Amino acid sequence: MSYSIIGFGEVGQALARAFARKSIDVIVASRRPPQALAPQAQTIGTTVLPKPLQEAVQADVIILAVPFREYTTVAKALANWQGKTIIDATNAYGVSVDELGGLPSSAVIAEAFTGAKFVKGFNHLPAGLLAADPNVEGGRRVVFLASDDDSAVPPVAALAERLGFAPVPLGKLAEGGTLVQARGRTWAPLIFQDLIKPN
Repeated sequence: MSYSIIGFGEVGQALARAFARKSIDVIVASRRPPQALAPQAQTIGTTVLPKPLQEAVQADVIILAVPFREYTTVAKALANWQGKTIIDATNAYGVSVDELGGLPSSAVIAEAFTGAKFVKGFNHLPAGLLAADPNVEGGRRVVFLASDDDSAVPPVAALAERLGFAPVPLGKLAEGGTLVQARGRTWAPLIFQDLIKPN
């Protein structure tokens, strides 16, 4: 199984740290060329591999950590996303409800990635907590997952476990998934909730 993180801002770098902590190879890509990402990637760890976007989208599992409106650029990188899993770690805070057609932001993004398995996840924690060791106080830090495809969640939950987190499924994007999605200028109830699941 191959992994990539598209977007190398605070959240992308935090997720890269989670992979590096477990010595799991992960490709990272952004609008900037790979050589611009290399110094920070090397600081994080040797398993963090800067590559062009076109190479990052070849991974089996792709974490989307770009600013919300940039998902369209990533979606155009492939005509069909069949066989790939997209993990949406974006937040659409400040994007109007009208612009999203009244839908949850993840439902809008999911439509752009034709053929992919799609899971909302790793988006509710601030970057600092996401980057920190998830093993704390005799438990593991919770990450929430939501998807309209029940078969998409277990592999992402397994990745979360491998990274040291405690995955908690929330159900469909428009149901439990709305608990971790910003709406206009309102943060959802579970955003920023630092919850620990006892071991």
